[in-house]
Amino acid sequence: MIKIQRFVCNMLQENCYVVSDESCEAVVIDNGALYDAERKAICDYIDNGGLTLKHVVCTHAHFDHCFGTASLWKRYGLKPTLPKGDEAFADLDVQMRQMWGSSYDEEQAPLAPFYKDGDSFSFGSHKLKAISTPGHSPGSCCLYCEEEHVLFSGDTLFCQSIGRTDLPGGDWGDMQRSLRLLAGLPADTKVLSGHGPETTIGQELRMNPYMRV
Repeated sequence: MIKIQRFVCNMLQENCYVVSDESCEAVVIDNGALYDAERKAICDYIDNGGLTLKHVVCTHAHFDHCFGTASLWKRYGLKPTLPKGDEAFADLDVQMRQMWGSSYDEEQAPLAPFYKDGDSFSFGSHKLKAISTPGHSPGSCCLYCEEEHVLFSGDTLFCQSIGRTDLPGGDWGDMQRSLRLLAGLPADTKVLSGHGPETTIGQELRMNPYMRV
């Protein structure tokens, strides 16, 4: 069984997840930790739990999901990986200036090769499979643990909402196709979003009008 610890990070209240299993191997998803206390809390959880970090993965390249990747690279030597299609957003300083109107002067982590639809990230006896879900950004992906019906949906699907499509690279038609794809997952699939509370596919099919596209 996987263990999931959520950390709420930065000024946009982004959800970072540390996912591990009985092997004590772990994956960090969407480390948006911007402030020192946030970064320390995540590293303390990894260290105090005796976890071995195997992968640092971002569901998409927007700055609020990547702020903390450099801190993990410096401490554990792991380069973060971003989804193919989001190459244009890989430089956080450029992205911050374009989308937020401010600079980002911290050292950025070097990147591991970009991942694509169907790639998987193994840890212990589990794996997370990348499902391409463009719409919020060109490369947006969800990460799915099929064995346990758990989906890390990034900014594609939220509890009774969805990610914005009016940002650079966003596309409403792509988002509709991505939501139809997610609607085909088992109804009991737990959805852990990039912002806000958890939900399930079944609940979203009942309550989220955007899922009925």
